[in-house]
This record gives sequence, structure tokens and C-alpha cells, in this order.
Amino acid sequence: MDQRAVPSFSAADFRRRAAAQVPAAPGDLYGDHRFNPGHPRLGLRADPLRDAAVLVPVVDRGAEATVLLTKRAETLRSHTGQVAFPGGRIDAEDASPEAAALREAFEETGLGAAFVDVVGRMPDYVSGSGYRIAPILSVVRPDFRLRLNPDEVDTAFEVPLRFLMDPANHRRGSRFWNDVEWFFYDMPYDGNRIWGVTAGIVRTLYERLYA
Repeated sequence: MDQRAVPSFSAADFRRRAAAQVPAAPGDLYGDHRFNPGHPRLGLRADPLRDAAVLVPVVDRGAEATVLLTKRAETLRSHTGQVAFPGGRIDAEDASPEAAALREAFEETGLGAAFVDVVGRMPDYVSGSGYRIAPILSVVRPDFRLRLNPDEVDTAFEVPLRFLMDPANHRRGSRFWNDVEWFFYDMPYDGNRIWGVTAGIVRTLYERLYA
């Protein structure tokens, strides 16, 4: 096999791919609607989309980079116990989506901005729950130490970038919403269920950078 045809999953290669991604066409929104065209859940949104940002933290582990994910606290009112990227709402005080993602990552996990190199940004991802999410791509130095905020995060773990960028691991799942089937991606890994919006962003990352 020609080794040049085998994709690399190092942080350096991720950085290169992030810089080389093709800009999205104007008005070309990514999000849950791509998996659920015409679903009635999407037509019931009356309020404006709420702006949020997440950090996609690719940890430099040499030839095999990993992605840092969190498991939301069981005590939270929404998305309880779900696997997520560090992130949250963009506050008025945040200078940019990048600043919001870095702030949220530090508040949730203790990951300091000094360890994070922002390398790009994907097009906004619109969730079925009414958020417009800016996925901020980053490379993280491996000598960080986490200090999890127990009010927001139960645990944090790393998943090989190679696993997440393998479409064979992108299962299609569904559940019923008001008797209408709602589709999403589902990526179980080592006892953790990566699904919903998080898996949708992972799938978008694959389609834009690795497909």
C-alpha cells in the first residue's frame, strides 16, 4: 500500500488540515437539520438561536493525537450526563467565540489557555435545541493538568483522533420526538456514549477535514 495515501492522525497534520479547510459557502449551515431535513422539531423554533462556542481540543500525543471530551455532571438541568466538548454560551463580555470557548474550557476543566493553540474554526453548527455553536479547533500541549469543576463536569477523557475520524465508527441512531423519528450520530467508545450534537460536530469535522 502506498503509505502516502494513509491519513496521518498527528496533531501537526490536524493543524495543517484545519488551516487548509475550504470555507463554507455563504448561508451553508451545518447542524442537526442536515440529518433531519424537514423535521417538525426544526419548524417549531420561535426564539432566536442562542450563540455558543465549544473547544475541539486535539491533544498532541505524537503520531496518534487524541481529542479531549467531558462528561457533563449528572446534577445539571440540561443534557445531563452527556458527553460534550468543553464549551457553553457566549457571554456579552467575551471578545469572540474563541475567547468564549477558552473561558468555558478553563471554567469546566481547568485547561489553561497557555496550553491551547487555536488553529481554526469550523462553520457554525445549529442544534435542534436552538443553539448556534461555533466549533473552535485547537491543538493542546500534553503537559496540562485538569481541575474539573464538579458542578459542571463529572469526568474528562481522551479519545483517539483516529477513532473519531473513522466513518466506520459513525453509527446512525434515532429516537422519537412527538411520534416523529429524529436521527443523530452515535459513536460509543470505551464505555462512553458520544452522540447527539457532539457526534454531529465530530461528523462535520470528518467531512470537512478528513473525508
